[in-house]
Amino acid sequence: LGVPKSELPQWTCIAEHESSYRTNVVGPTNSNGSNDYGIFQINNYYWCQPSNGRFSYNECKLSCDALLTDNISNSVTCARKIKSQQGWTAWSTWKYCSGSLPSIDSCF
Repeated sequence: LGVPKSELPQWTCIAEHESSYRTNVVGPTNSNGSNDYGIFQINNYYWCQPSNGRFSYNECKLSCDALLTDNISNSVTCARKIKSQQGWTAWSTWKYCSGSLPSIDSCF
């Protein structure tokens, strides 16, 4: 998926706090009428096209439904684009990650 090993703790923390690692989550409606999708809770106003046809900038050029599967390749690709443009603080839950990150040592 192209994620540097050094960034895995950050992505793990975001996934934990955004969706509890669940890939099928559609978040509650935001104040602007948008929703957030998938393991990284990616917003449909800017990043993906919702199935209801509502306007989206669709910067990741994909359907929001593509972010709701157990195959997280679309979610990772889109999330990396978001991070490259806006940094980690694009996720409101980053405040839970910026001081203490989970250890991934046992994964390797």
